[in-house]
Amino acid sequence: MKIEILYPEAANLFGDCWNHRYLRECMPEAEFVETHFDDVPAFASEDVSLIIMGAMTERAQEWAIERLLPYKDRLRELVEGGTVFLMTANAGEVFCEYIENEDGTRINGLGIVPLHAKRDMMHRHNAVMLCNFEGMELVGFKAEFSTLYGDNSDFGFAKVRYGTGINPASDIEGVRINNFFSTAMVGPFLMMNPGFVKYLMRLLGVAEPKLRHEELITAAYEDRLSDVKRMSEKKR
Repeated sequence: MKIEILYPEAANLFGDCWNHRYLRECMPEAEFVETHFDDVPAFASEDVSLIIMGAMTERAQEWAIERLLPYKDRLRELVEGGTVFLMTANAGEVFCEYIENEDGTRINGLGIVPLHAKRDMMHRHNAVMLCNFEGMELVGFKAEFSTLYGDNSDFGFAKVRYGTGINPASDIEGVRINNFFSTAMVGPFLMMNPGFVKYLMRLLGVAEPKLRHEELITAAYEDRLSDVKRMSEKKR
């Protein structure tokens, strides 16, 4: 099993590097490959089981688009074929149709996800999140200068119970197309949601997933879940 980490030198904000670091802890038998900005991606010529990318600056987003654009058709083929992707924070915007700046100029994306992003660099949107996904409760945080627009009702990732969806008017968070998962949540997302880690491992063919430090990470998740539920109740 090969897991490819895209641009870890830049896609590491908000502790997102711990998404793939924790997976390494849970899946020591897997081969992890780091693809840097000057590298040819492994997925271009090899079969990979998971492609993962995390939070980055807006300039790094543009670098990522430039580097991935020659492989747009290959990436589309992988998404349609069911390869597992995990994009967290603003990484998923790279796969959208375009990213719009405040002055109306646009950076064309890979065009694989039929949504677009709008930046507002003078206003950061922060939110505590509680979502439902496949019978489990997901928690996390948002800290973003951009939001997504378009209709993701047929390919949303999770239903929001507390917080915001792809934009403040939406109650649907993120994107799921086959096994392509994109969420704006940071945290790092995987360490905050042990149930989703097991879900991801099962998609990768692990029959009986076992988590590193499972008792500790599960207790932390349950405490955080209780806190977020109390916050949501107070809001009502």
